[in-house]
Amino acid sequence: MGKMQALGLVAVMLAVYSVHAKVYFREEFLDGDEWRSRWLNSKHKSDYGEWKLSAGNFYGDAEKDKGLQTSQDARFYATSARFEPFSNEGKPLVIQFTVKHEQKIDCGGGYVKVFPADLDQTGMHGDSSYYVMFGPDICGYSTKKVHVIFNYKGKNHLIKKEIKCKDDELTHMYTLILNPDQTYEVKIDNEKVESGSLEDDWDFLPPKTIKDPEASKPEDWDDRAKIDDADDTKPENWDTPENIPDPDAKKPEDWDEDMDGEWEPPMIPNPEYKGEWKPKQIDNVNYKGAWVHPEIDNPEYSPDANIYKFDNVAVLGLDLWQVKSGTIFDNFLITDDVKEAEDITMETWGVTKEPERKMKQEQDDLKRKEDEEKNKEQDTEADNDEDDGGDDDDEDVDEEETKDEMEEALSEMEDEEAKLKDEL
Repeated sequence: MGKMQALGLVAVMLAVYSVHAKVYFREEFLDGDEWRSRWLNSKHKSDYGEWKLSAGNFYGDAEKDKGLQTSQDARFYATSARFEPFSNEGKPLVIQFTVKHEQKIDCGGGYVKVFPADLDQTGMHGDSSYYVMFGPDICGYSTKKVHVIFNYKGKNHLIKKEIKCKDDELTHMYTLILNPDQTYEVKIDNEKVESGSLEDDWDFLPPKTIKDPEASKPEDWDDRAKIDDADDTKPENWDTPENIPDPDAKKPEDWDEDMDGEWEPPMIPNPEYKGEWKPKQIDNVNYKGAWVHPEIDNPEYSPDANIYKFDNVAVLGLDLWQVKSGTIFDNFLITDDVKEAEDITMETWGVTKEPERKMKQEQDDLKRKEDEEKNKEQDTEADNDEDDGGDDDDEDVDEEETKDEMEEALSEMEDEEAKLKDEL
């Protein structure tokens, strides 16, 4: 194959790729307040928290890192954006976005929900039916996980695996890939953290097999690996009391039996006590092993090759609760192409992650230095206060002496007045 032919083939492949790669939704908030024309806040509650556009206190790029930020503590938040409805039948579904908990979140959601086209956006709330719920959730030390919840035949199903989320203050990219072969993959920061099959890792379907209800363990089935040795006998000197009177104890000299009763020495553990005797164990010659309940095909099981499929995907929403606000959501993407999602990840988070980390480190270093200087100043003031303690004592003495002198002077004045009255 010549060079020109090879280049032509590459061009054709790229053209095919570009035709098949479909981006259904992409939001990076690069046009300022215009985001308000695309996102609709729910009015289901009157006290939902307010969203604001912000890159936060530290960032990799002041404009690229702007996203929707929660701004009020202890609030529910609910907003969503609509796009052209589509079905993921026969192709991958990729849901991707970034989350930054710069407030060092203590309890709150960082996940998204993907809804069908019939969602009433102004009435969206926690019980609104959705297709997919995906993303991090943190509350205290016990809950730090990534939710992957799918709705199947009207019921929400949680993943049976535990996927740990990031709990630091930096921006992280979360990606969910749902494949038409009924497999999935979860990535954090473009690296796979979990994968598997929908049927294995969720309880969408009844089990393929069940225990045979007609089978039961035979009465003569011996599943004891060890048994007592019938020839083993207890030694004659085995039985001794667990506690004995203390042989070193002596009756107190002032013990009065009429008043105190008959004296008895205190009890102590018996060093000769051997515990309860049990015969030694030997191999059971009749041991047949652990009985395994035989299984049969489950008559209620029916395979479904379309668990992965959603027919009318049309809305991406943020419906969550936060105790401490400050989380920033950005770089939303819904596409049918895994490679496209990877490329966009590197164009967005991949470009700004290191500058953001560096800026955060510089701020932390500066804060640490300021705290050290403040602590030094406080220590110096405390030392000065201790040094001035003697002067304070002298001042107290001087005040006391002055008070005594004034009282003495008043007394003398009263005596003089009394004399004058007597003379008059």
